[in-house]
Amino acid sequence: MIIRRATTADADAIRAVHSAAFAGHNPPGMAAVPEARLVDELRQDGDLIPELSLVAEKDGAVVGHACCSPAVLGDEKTVAVGFGPLGVLPAHQRSGAGSALVHATLGAADALGYGVVVLLGDPAYYSRFGFTRADELGITPPVAEWAPHFQARTLAAYRAESRGAFRYAPAFERL
Repeated sequence: MIIRRATTADADAIRAVHSAAFAGHNPPGMAAVPEARLVDELRQDGDLIPELSLVAEKDGAVVGHACCSPAVLGDEKTVAVGFGPLGVLPAHQRSGAGSALVHATLGAADALGYGVVVLLGDPAYYSRFGFTRADELGITPPVAEWAPHFQARTLAAYRAESRGAFRYAPAFERL
């Protein structure tokens, strides 16, 4: 398996990954899987950070995708990124592709000088990568009910004064 930066040529494969990965997790009758639509809208808005949009490729085929987008934390625009969605084709789940994508994304975000990566996800899964409840760091979610699943992972450039309300890129608000 290879982890590499996504290219514009990967757009259809990335949409297929998220559509398949989240197909059974959304309400029936939805026209499009929200996670697949979200990635398309982040791309259209110019809010996919190219260095943090990564694919897992196996035997020449894209089997997973993870991405980050710009975020605002308190009054700061360059300290935090929103992570997600992370998707892996069902046939390749539990193969290490998702973990490899998370590790690669965190390493790249750290190398780019971000201080914190924030996400909404399953604490049982993301805690293995060092994510903790965001409110423990003084980071509040856009929706209060998200708090138990709203998590943050600090990086080398993290500063304790980086706290406050977290806002995702605008595409998240359009979901």
